[in-house]
Amino acid sequence: MALDKKHYKEYKLDIDIEKLGKAYLDFKFHLGFRKDDKSLADFNAICVNRIPGDEKSILGGNIRGLYWTMADTTNYEEQRLEPVKESLYTELCPEFKNTYIEEVYNLVKSKFKIGRMRFLMKPPRTCLSWHRDPEMRLHIPVITNKGNIMVIEDTAFHMPANGNGYITDNTKYHNFFNGSEVERVHLVTTILDHNCLDDDCCKLC
Repeated sequence: MALDKKHYKEYKLDIDIEKLGKAYLDFKFHLGFRKDDKSLADFNAICVNRIPGDEKSILGGNIRGLYWTMADTTNYEEQRLEPVKESLYTELCPEFKNTYIEEVYNLVKSKFKIGRMRFLMKPPRTCLSWHRDPEMRLHIPVITNKGNIMVIEDTAFHMPANGNGYITDNTKYHNFFNGSEVERVHLVTTILDHNCLDDDCCKLC
């Protein structure tokens, strides 16, 4: 059963968050984070899937992807980075084979039309820019705190790590801030069906 909220929707997934968190910490230790810009303290990613056989698809601007922001007092919208071919991201990265992360990946794929899947970590006391993305996102909170807040237009909300997923309308202007003193980690997936906030859209509704 889906729980309706403004600009986002919660979906029951029954993911074992403790198991997913342990898997994340193991891969964080062995793989480390990827960045397209080392000067960015607020963006840290571990890419879960890729374009088949294409290691470059999880490098450079493909790690973050296209977005738009208003950078200064003019409030003029600027494009940052180039579009990512989301629909081509159909192969699990080899290091995640036969792990719980693969189970979660297959579960999400069975319920939604998806693009990239990434573990995204926000360091303590950091905030993303006010921006919008081309697509919606599915968030599965893994490590969180009540001070981890997403704001979409005029709506602020916290997503607890309860084993569920949250589809957020990232096509609207939004940001995310970590107001806690611990790292925040979400498993974030691009959702390619733009009707996923409608009542009759997904298999979980």
